[in-house]
Amino acid sequence: MTVTFPNPFSNMVQPDASRDWWRIPDFGAGDIKGLWELSRFDWAVAWASCAAHGDADVLPRLNAWIADWATSNPPYKGPNWKCGQEAAIRVMHLVVAAWVLRQDHAPEPGLVALLRTHLQRIAPTMSYAIGQQNNHGTSEAAALFIGGSFLAGHDARADAWARKGRRWLEDRARTLIESDGSFSQYSVTYHRLMVDTYALAEAWRCHRGLPAFTPRLRARLAAATRWLDAMCDRTTGDAPNIGANDGARLVPLTDSGFRDFRPSIQLAAALFEGRDAFGDGPWTSPLRWLSVPDGSAGASAGSATFGDGGYHVLRNGQSLAVMRFPRFRFRPSQADALHVDLWHEGVNLLRDAGTYSYNADGAEWFAGTSAHNTVEFDGRDQMPRLGRFLFGDWIGVDSVETVREHGRNVTAAAACGDAHGARHRREITLGPDGLICRDTVSGRFREACLRWRLAPGDWTQDGHILRAGRFAVSVEIDGVPVTPTLGTTTESRHYQQKSEIPLATVTVSRPAALVTKVTF
Repeated sequence: MTVTFPNPFSNMVQPDASRDWWRIPDFGAGDIKGLWELSRFDWAVAWASCAAHGDADVLPRLNAWIADWATSNPPYKGPNWKCGQEAAIRVMHLVVAAWVLRQDHAPEPGLVALLRTHLQRIAPTMSYAIGQQNNHGTSEAAALFIGGSFLAGHDARADAWARKGRRWLEDRARTLIESDGSFSQYSVTYHRLMVDTYALAEAWRCHRGLPAFTPRLRARLAAATRWLDAMCDRTTGDAPNIGANDGARLVPLTDSGFRDFRPSIQLAAALFEGRDAFGDGPWTSPLRWLSVPDGSAGASAGSATFGDGGYHVLRNGQSLAVMRFPRFRFRPSQADALHVDLWHEGVNLLRDAGTYSYNADGAEWFAGTSAHNTVEFDGRDQMPRLGRFLFGDWIGVDSVETVREHGRNVTAAAACGDAHGARHRREITLGPDGLICRDTVSGRFREACLRWRLAPGDWTQDGHILRAGRFAVSVEIDGVPVTPTLGTTTESRHYQQKSEIPLATVTVSRPAALVTKVTF
């Protein structure tokens, strides 16, 4: 019998489970993530937690689904075996499900066999995962470490798998996480996935009483946790949609939404810093399920410059501003130099476009310069595209002025120039009543377009000022007020979902100083 896999995001003919995984193209049948999503087994974690709470009807359904998946996906055949990271996510979710059900010390033979099959898929292709310099390596290393130690006593290769996973977890923490906590993917949601992966590995290590990771790994993960905490809006738990976002979320042991980063921060802060980031609340559920002790109350994240990765984070009361500046040691996936995100009392006033899809008509626009709150010169991206996920001639940064406080205000700045001779300097000041952004454009260009992607709302023009309720946006060029053009654009806050939001634009055809004021 030939098993096919309908893709909710594509009407194209999909791969079937009779084909070897390496013979299936990445993008031959639409966005393959539509096939992979249900096979990540996050539902296994959810149902296991329900069963652990006494829901007797859930466990038979959980077993039936896993058995059906194994039958429909024979080893190494079909699209669900194509990606080692997808196999790794299944391993981690299967182990957590058994852990939540207190079955991890005496697992059923079927689970042992399924995990063994997965580790046999992951181990031989680790070199590919490592070569990606991203979350593929961290995820697959964690699966080998967790899955290998889970199978100790059940498979002669288990210890070797666990040692290999531990070695690569140490290596990836040293290589991909900067000393200030920035991660190689320059993405807030992928940063969370990496932190969650290491937090799960550490929680599992503690649970099994395994030898500790090195102080260097713990220091890098503590820094990475503080980075994520700095990006988090304290009111909602959300964070800027900066960088690539494919909707990935590991081990959902809470009822909170995808865009709530507090459960991840709370767990990682307890494990790597011994810190309580948010106090008691729904975000502590992962600690309870994984038997992780609470941390001690610690200071909330403040203003900081993360110079290794290229981020200014400014905080002032209930306001948060983040400026992205291009300091690349790893390949960038978005042309977002000097993009600014602004939050006030939980409202994302100035926002990023997101990603939408890795393979859909027009999806590449989301990674381009015009999809960000920055200046676009002559209608081109800041860096030339070389492929679906690759930019060339990486733009560099200079004149970085780190975050500093001046009375009641917080200020930071940076500048960059592209390969065509156009130059952009941006300074932002976050005060108690709003944000002031000073953009200076110079060098060789015919036209410079400044864009501000605004929060959904009833924005109207009031003279030279755009208003929506208590919020207002105004722009001056060389000290002269101008009226921004008010239109609409697109954003994607969740993968494969997009919606319209307001857009304000101002265009100049000569070197100039543009000052934008956003008031609360």
